[in-house]
Amino acid sequence: MSEAAALLRDRLPWVDGKAPDLFAVLGSGLGFLADALEDAVSIPFAEIPGFPAAAVAGHQGRMVAGLLEGRRVLIQAGRFHVYEGHPMAVVVAPVRIAAELGAPVFLVTNAAGGANPRFGPGTLMCIEDHLNLMGQNPLVGAVVPGEPRFPDLSVAYDAELRKLAHATALELGIRLENGVYAAVSGPSYETPAEVRMIGRLGGDAVGMSTVPEVIVARARGMRVLGISLITNPGAGLSRDLLDHEEVLEAGKAAAPRFERLVRGVVAKLEG
Repeated sequence: MSEAAALLRDRLPWVDGKAPDLFAVLGSGLGFLADALEDAVSIPFAEIPGFPAAAVAGHQGRMVAGLLEGRRVLIQAGRFHVYEGHPMAVVVAPVRIAAELGAPVFLVTNAAGGANPRFGPGTLMCIEDHLNLMGQNPLVGAVVPGEPRFPDLSVAYDAELRKLAHATALELGIRLENGVYAAVSGPSYETPAEVRMIGRLGGDAVGMSTVPEVIVARARGMRVLGISLITNPGAGLSRDLLDHEEVLEAGKAAAPRFERLVRGVVAKLEG
């Protein structure tokens, strides 16, 4: 077990020594869910070997372990991005650690721009597939123990978990769309021509994260559920200029719906 995984294992609040039922990564403006955990233990990134500090507004920069709807949950509140200059190994390190700890399910969330004109600000989108337009893959290089050389991504996002998310959303009266998430490297927002290209390639939302983590999670055999919060129309779909503050405000506005949906899904996970 890696040094970072051992540190987290020793500080997890579950005295029975069991693995987390769920590992979650919270995107820009969505870190509020970490505050909802019961009996929580919070560990700043700075205390975890190999973790840099979070440097993007809206990303808290801590790992939080606790209970949510009776399930053992490990949350990465804030993430590392390629556009910050981090190597892929750092970007995906928390996922590999969660896999070492035995987490079977990976919930990945993000704030994204809308490439589908039907998806306005505040739309919650269940990710059914992705486009890797980052020009990088986290599995390039020597094979990491526990990961195959050529993992199958034909079903990157678990069909049963997506079905569960939609059933939960329907019960709660929450609109949940299906869509394809396109990942770009950033940090500049996309041009109108790039947004049109993404739409023609089949993308419904575009962001600067998620895909590297999902690739590694699937390589490790974790089941993945992805949810995007559409915070703004992509460039060219609106006359407004894009602003990160808009992303954070959209996260705050969607917080009640997002938390209800996640709680509902977590409560129904097989324990």
